[in-house]
Amino acid sequence: MDVSSERKVAVITGASQGIGAGLVRGFLDRGYQVLANSRSITAETFPEVVAVAGDIADPAVAERVIRMAVEKFGRVDVLVNNAGMFISKPFVDYTPADFAAKISLNLAGFFYVSQCAIRQMLPQGGGHIVNMTTTLVNQPVKGVPSALASLTKGGLDAVTRSLAIEYADRGIRVNAVAPGVIRTPMHAPETHAFLAGLHPVRRMGEVDEIVEAVLYLEGAKFVTGETLHVDGGAHAGHW
Repeated sequence: MDVSSERKVAVITGASQGIGAGLVRGFLDRGYQVLANSRSITAETFPEVVAVAGDIADPAVAERVIRMAVEKFGRVDVLVNNAGMFISKPFVDYTPADFAAKISLNLAGFFYVSQCAIRQMLPQGGGHIVNMTTTLVNQPVKGVPSALASLTKGGLDAVTRSLAIEYADRGIRVNAVAPGVIRTPMHAPETHAFLAGLHPVRRMGEVDEIVEAVLYLEGAKFVTGETLHVDGGAHAGHW
């Protein structure tokens, strides 16, 4: 067992690419020990971290993620619930499979691992959970149908405040980051001009801007129950 009480420990889901990979690097650069989870992650993805592969929506995987963090590092200081998916379709075109997939990853993928993390944080005397939502929860866009995102990520936005109040006097903070559209490999270059136009600042966000927001919240000890919009002003209104 490699237990260290000197360095803080971060658990990051959806960690193999895009924002998740950026979060892993950001916490490593801050000196954190990191456990990273995704369906496809391997020890070769990030040799510096403990990698636990599996579907975080599975209660057994969620339990294993937190147990492994404790076995390897002795504690869990921050959990970033980054795993999620976005399916944009007209509401009447969503299929039962779409609904099941979104509910599974976006909600169950938060629920079980957060339960396990809080159970670990309580006897430690504190910790921090950061949920990844979307700016579309507060500011829908006519050209981007997103009912299932609002249904699921909207739930994360609401539960962020609920848990923040429930555990404020137990030393556990709960916050959220609501990104706009972020430049990652999932967005084909030919879509970038349209996606940039979804933001008042007329550009897409960058992965490091989301990482900076999460790290800010991690260091902001007087902040809990906050949803920090990192969306180029999209949540502020119509433009």
